[in-house]
Amino acid sequence: MAFKVFFIGTLFFAFVVGPGGGGSAAALELKSPAFENLGTIPAKYTCEGADVSPSLSWDDPPEGTKSFCLFCEDPDAPHTIWLHWVIYDIPSDARGLPEGIPGEHRLGNGSKQVENDFGNIGYGGPCPPPGTTHRYFFRLYALDTKLDLARGATKRQLEDAMEGHTLAFAKFVGLYGR
Repeated sequence: MAFKVFFIGTLFFAFVVGPGGGGSAAALELKSPAFENLGTIPAKYTCEGADVSPSLSWDDPPEGTKSFCLFCEDPDAPHTIWLHWVIYDIPSDARGLPEGIPGEHRLGNGSKQVENDFGNIGYGGPCPPPGTTHRYFFRLYALDTKLDLARGATKRQLEDAMEGHTLAFAKFVGLYGR
């Protein structure tokens, strides 16, 4: 089953599309000890602080999970959906990510990260223009495959590779304004 996400203005629409155009995927629960869902992201995890990735955790995935992929995006950024982080090929036995993942393409556990819209590998925290609060969507996918893409893979290439491989999905949203 494939998970499709559409953004229209600042509205977020998501649904699961199976082989016949319908269907559903199992749900996961994604959370962080650093902030609540729909809560304010502490400055530590932003451009106004240490700009380190927050610790995240999730529950057991469905049977057949071979890897996880996590996106963090700001749909409220001016003129675009701003990509803050993508980490993929997270091992299937992982139940979370520690705080402060280093900005390296390949991590010790086999996970890989891509370039964010700041032009850096790994996490780039919230840094919205002054005056508005933005939403930061952390989206976790349990996949029935490893993506094993080459260094330099783009978000679009990851999404294309994920097509038809999503077993479960979780969303966690943080807020931040300056």
